[in-house]
Amino acid sequence: MKDFWKYVLATIVALLLLSIVSSVLTGMFFGAILAFSDSETTLSKHSVYRLDLDGVLVEQAESDEFTAAFAELSGKTVDKELGLEDVLRNIRLAKENDNIDGIYLKGGSLQGGFASMKEIRDALEDFKESGKFVVAYADGYGQGNYWLASVADKVYVNTHGEVSWSGLSSTLMFYSGALEKLGVEMQVVKVGTFKSAVEPYIRKDMSDANRLQMNVLLQDIWQGVVADVAKSRNLTEEELNRLADLNMAYQSEDVLQKSGLIDSMIYLQDMETVLTNLCDTKNYKLVSHSSMLSVKSAEKYEKNKIAVIYAEGDITDESGNGIVGKKMVSLIDKVAKKDNVKAVVFRVNSPGGSAYASEQIWHALSLLKEKKPLVVSMGDYAASGGYYISCLADTIFAQENTLTGSIGIFGLIPSYGKLAGKLGLTFDGVQTNKMGRMETNMVIKGMSKEERDLLQGTVNRGYELFVSRCAEARDMTTEQIKKIAEGRVWSGKKALELGLVDAIGNIDDAVCAAAQMAQVENYQVVTYPEAKDKLTKVIESFSGVDDTEKLMLKEFNQLKKMSEKPSLQARLPYFIEIR
Repeated sequence: MKDFWKYVLATIVALLLLSIVSSVLTGMFFGAILAFSDSETTLSKHSVYRLDLDGVLVEQAESDEFTAAFAELSGKTVDKELGLEDVLRNIRLAKENDNIDGIYLKGGSLQGGFASMKEIRDALEDFKESGKFVVAYADGYGQGNYWLASVADKVYVNTHGEVSWSGLSSTLMFYSGALEKLGVEMQVVKVGTFKSAVEPYIRKDMSDANRLQMNVLLQDIWQGVVADVAKSRNLTEEELNRLADLNMAYQSEDVLQKSGLIDSMIYLQDMETVLTNLCDTKNYKLVSHSSMLSVKSAEKYEKNKIAVIYAEGDITDESGNGIVGKKMVSLIDKVAKKDNVKAVVFRVNSPGGSAYASEQIWHALSLLKEKKPLVVSMGDYAASGGYYISCLADTIFAQENTLTGSIGIFGLIPSYGKLAGKLGLTFDGVQTNKMGRMETNMVIKGMSKEERDLLQGTVNRGYELFVSRCAEARDMTTEQIKKIAEGRVWSGKKALELGLVDAIGNIDDAVCAAAQMAQVENYQVVTYPEAKDKLTKVIESFSGVDDTEKLMLKEFNQLKKMSEKPSLQARLPYFIEIR
């Protein structure tokens, strides 16, 4: 018995000690995070800002190298995000700080849209006006990354590396054959000849209308890419197209070296000599992107503010990781009430989504516009619902390669009747009125003509409202809008010609325009949603979803979003992947 109580006491003591040690380690852990997040980077002379071109380019970063590393401790995988807002801030700071000699673009696998990449490219062009250098190195460049890196004074690639340069393409996956085998019928009601978001679910190939719009879109984007590279690399557009036809990723090192796309093929270690020569000292110091974020800005406090509201992702009603209607409306109302905010830039990077949520956001913006100037800056996408929430701005800026327009509405409702039959499932029920089970019947039995007519009427009314919003905002007639609507996607360049946007420009151009409209010369830029601190990011990163789960859920979530109530969608065919 004595031995029993001895072991019990020892166990209790051990558990108490474990609890104390765990608490101490946890305190040290989060204390270290707080200390790290509060630390300030001091730049020494001959500093070089190293911008790693990898991860996923987003408007506002939710994770970084620091939070990703801590997430891995719990066995989770968090994609490294590179925030466009942060990159542009760091490039401006590097230009203004006398201790920065130049910028080193390292790597070439950043995942991002062409319009967002263009924002960075423009900022680097502006940086070069300071007389400081920009140099780029990668083991291998993806095509979009090469276009971005080509702005550098010198472009290097690994001795056995490659440069992807083959022109743009876009390939869609069609599910209708698989759905037929499963016994699932996708029932579609839409307005817009070019409204192609539903095509993967009802066709086995691209419609002629979709093929036409995609060809025009890709040609517009490619022409801009070629023109930029031609200017930076002192090559002709004809020569660049000839090289693309060779598919440079599969050419020999000798052909690549002679192509003019790069300056030299060297090993990573040789970049030390390159940077030593550029900085004129061996004592240069590389400053990482995250460290640059901790460099104190020389910006002075100003009472007057220009607010930038970021709206990125799918537009949903009540939940999701993108633009949640209720949350966005609340945020817009909050900013509208701030007296020190003199103008607002609404940064839209969205393929659209819920037509209902788009209308609610439109209304909130219309109330804000009554109080202060409103300027829209379009990112990679501002199409369908993304255009809906953009159209009423006093001025709309887009990049030449922004995807916009797609003014159209559709509804997508799956019918599982045949699948249920294969599985031996049957359904029965009662109703007080003939349309009481309409939504259930459409899913189980398929739409009757009367049910389809009712839904088509709802879609038509949604389309007419969408068109009227655009016509009123753009000072055009509904007939003029309908000629360029029909769900068709346009490049920013074409959208300017058609009157859907007012100017080609980046987010900085939009901020300057907003300040001029508000008649303020001295101001500070404030962003919403407000950035999360590092501690919050680390805590959230521990609940991250790994890459395999993301891949499996991606297509399912897309279909789910389009089929759940409310079923009317003002949505771009979201998976337009241009390579």
